Amino acid sequence: MNRWFLSTLLVMAVASAHAAEPQLPAGFKLEEQPTDAKATKIVFIAGSSVYKPGEHEYIGGCAALMDLVKQTPGVAPVLALDWPKKPETLAGAKAIVLFLDGGDKHTVLKEDRLKQLQKLADDGVGIVQLHQVADYPKELGDKARSMFGAAFEKGYSLRAHWIEEFKQFPEHPIFNGVTSFKIDDGWLWKHRFAPDMKGVTPLLRTVNPKSKDDPKADAAIISWAFERAGGGRSFTFTGGHLHKSLAEEGYRRFLVNGILWSAKVDVPKSGAPVALNADDVAKYLPKK
Repeated sequence: MNRWFLSTLLVMAVASAHAAEPQLPAGFKLEEQPTDAKATKIVFIAGSSVYKPGEHEYIGGCAALMDLVKQTPGVAPVLALDWPKKPETLAGAKAIVLFLDGGDKHTVLKEDRLKQLQKLADDGVGIVQLHQVADYPKELGDKARSMFGAAFEKGYSLRAHWIEEFKQFPEHPIFNGVTSFKIDDGWLWKHRFAPDMKGVTPLLRTVNPKSKDDPKADAAIISWAFERAGGGRSFTFTGGHLHKSLAEEGYRRFLVNGILWSAKVDVPKSGAPVALNADDVAKYLPKK
């Protein structure tokens, strides 16, 4: 095997490795730790899976939300891919945000990540689940309910796409300053909740417009807050399918408020600041 052939193989291998690496939006680095030890550290864990552009934009969605939470003084977000590689990344976190694959491809179920997640929950760390993350295997349903208040269950729960406009909201800090928003999303609903809904506060409800389901029933809940027995908080929103929804001010304030609430950061009566030019939403999309 001559030197030219070996060099060619090496170049091809390096090119292939770089091609497989997900691209981060400009200005973002993985697992860059806060410089202020007193800051409220929130770790965003984005899945590396690639879908149709604009859908399931885990990296781009986390990047945008990181810039939004930074508008609240004293909050320091950290970005990790699939799961933190550095042990110091999860240390001292007040909350983690999970935006990654669920169901049969659930990223949290690999290696010992679920054990780590349980330890974080036991320590009172806030946990946020976006979109598919609430979809756990049936045998892990009770564990998921103890951490998050509910779980999507294959064969029982449902999922589909439709457009919904949310105009009225219950009294809860997560809705401080939230204005109405209308989004096209892929909803997960008909979850199995904790017994007697203990610790669960329903936040948003919607039903498939093609169905005759009761829009006020618990089966219609697609977002909820959960206060764990040990004092920790969880916030789940099963939407989040389309990246362009972040152009809606009410939508992004709802998500940011939920993240801050989970981290036990006081949400202002007027809601968290979420300034973002609608034209800049796409800048967070990594090049495929």
